[in-house]
This record gives sequence, structure tokens and C-alpha cells, in this order.
Amino acid sequence: MYSFDKSRLDLAREFKANPFGEHRPDLQYLLNLMRRPDPKRPHFVLMPRQWGESWTLAVMEPGASPPRPTNLVFTDAGEAEWHVFKLRWAELAGEELPFD
Repeated sequence: MYSFDKSRLDLAREFKANPFGEHRPDLQYLLNLMRRPDPKRPHFVLMPRQWGESWTLAVMEPGASPPRPTNLVFTDAGEAEWHVFKLRWAELAGEELPFD
């Protein structure tokens, strides 16, 4: 059974510092948990244009297809991934991260 420990703020800091590439096992475990399909965690990053010019926060609503893009657009992929990480953390922890 998967479990989540909201006291592991070190993992959030590690992800913020390096959202891409290889991660330590504890962080990879958390990312796998966050990325499991679950209607309670519908947020993800959508790249609406080719070649990574911008990234949009999108929401997959239960029973809806395709995903619904929001008005939140990022010009940096790392910032987009960090935003989604924080949303998923809050959904799992029941509270927001105590830092940005």
C-alpha cells in the first residue's frame, strides 16, 4: 500500500531544486504516488504548442475528455511542474506546503 508522509519537506525542496531527471528513491516514490491516476488529483501540465513554448495548467474532470485547460500559463517548464507538485502535495497532505 502506498503511503504519504507530509513531514518529508526535504522531498519537496529536492523536487523544486531539480524537477527533471533522475531522483533519489524516496522522491521517485513520492512522484509515482502523486502521478497515479486518481480523480482527486486531476491537475497536470499541458503543452498546447510544439517545442515547449508554453505550458498550461489543465484539469481532467471525471468523465470528461479531453482535459480542460485553465488560464494559468507558464513559460518555464520547471515552474509549471513545481506548481502541479504543490497542488498534488496539498491534495495528498490536506494542507499546502509551508513554503513556495
